[in-house]
Amino acid sequence: MIFDKDGTTTIIIQEKSTIVELVKKLQATYPKFKNDNVIVNLSVMNKVTLQDIIEFLEISNTHRRAKHSFVIVTDKASLDEMPDELVVVPTLKEAYDIIEMEEMERDLGF
Repeated sequence: MIFDKDGTTTIIIQEKSTIVELVKKLQATYPKFKNDNVIVNLSVMNKVTLQDIIEFLEISNTHRRAKHSFVIVTDKASLDEMPDELVVVPTLKEAYDIIEMEEMERDLGF
């Protein structure tokens, strides 16, 4: 797991361990990035299933309740199957676009 900071956004890149292990590490290190927008980049993983994505639901909900963005990047999963509670996009550029839109919505009070 690699942490990369870009302004108020923390990018977490998963390289080796499983999704379940990644989610456990994220929960353990949550104070490190709790005040940032978060992008979890799973692009380098060979296979990502719907069940893998659902593992992020709890931490995503916690982060979004705190008025911060939580976006998962993968092009390995069917985006049509993703639950509405999770934001999943195929590219890093789209993740940044989502964060920018969500920040505007928060600034406007939505």
